[in-house]
Amino acid sequence: MARPRSGGTPGKPDPAPARQAAFRLGLCAEDQAAELLLAKGFRIAARRFKCPTGEIDIVARNGPLLVFVEVKARAALDDAAWSVTERQKRRIVAAAQAWLAAHPDDADSDMRFDAILIAPRAQPRHIPGAFEAE
Repeated sequence: MARPRSGGTPGKPDPAPARQAAFRLGLCAEDQAAELLLAKGFRIAARRFKCPTGEIDIVARNGPLLVFVEVKARAALDDAAWSVTERQKRRIVAAAQAWLAAHPDDADSDMRFDAILIAPRAQPRHIPGAFEAE
């Protein structure tokens, strides 16, 4: 039975409190990642780019380089590093292809898939070239 609604999407029950907390944590981690990229001289082209095949947390540019960034927040940086699964990588690559289809001017850019790992009481870790498109 669906819980009573307090807002959100009509016809759908509100997410469980744990899901809401995880969503807020993810947004905070993405904010930290975007700040790190800006400090490194990147320009943020998009955040939370969604398409039917997947989502990219951050799309950023640094000169001729276009970077698709996956942000992972966990209790420890090592846990965050291990949390990017092969299935997620495929979905990110598919979403990057959708980005390029929607932004044909980017097709000639140098491209890379990065990860930024976030954990409490630790400096965010940026991993350039965290994985390759297969």
